[in-house]
Amino acid sequence: MNTQNKTNPAQSAPNPARASAGDDAFFQNPVDPKAEARAMAAEAIAHVLLWISEGTTLEQRGLRASIVLRQVRPDLIGGMTLEALGEQAGCTPQTVHKLADDFRQSMGLVS
Repeated sequence: MNTQNKTNPAQSAPNPARASAGDDAFFQNPVDPKAEARAMAAEAIAHVLLWISEGTTLEQRGLRASIVLRQVRPDLIGGMTLEALGEQAGCTPQTVHKLADDFRQSMGLVS
């Protein structure tokens, strides 16, 4: 609960010196770079986790998580290829490549 503006009504009054800059919060409030970086990282991680959770079975979610690791940090899965991931998951190479392309598109990465 934000009680900062409730305790001091003067804080909620607009600043006439900044009125020319508009009502955009960008110009009114200084940005904490660490807080902004954390918010951006949390949003990115949430997006990745949501993509992984789109798998309907535990096996599909595991394959999706492995594809994310392959795309982001292949060293964490021993540098396995997409084909090797598909073989272990019992999927065709086309299925794995389609998921990898879907991941890259969903995250806005260049394929």
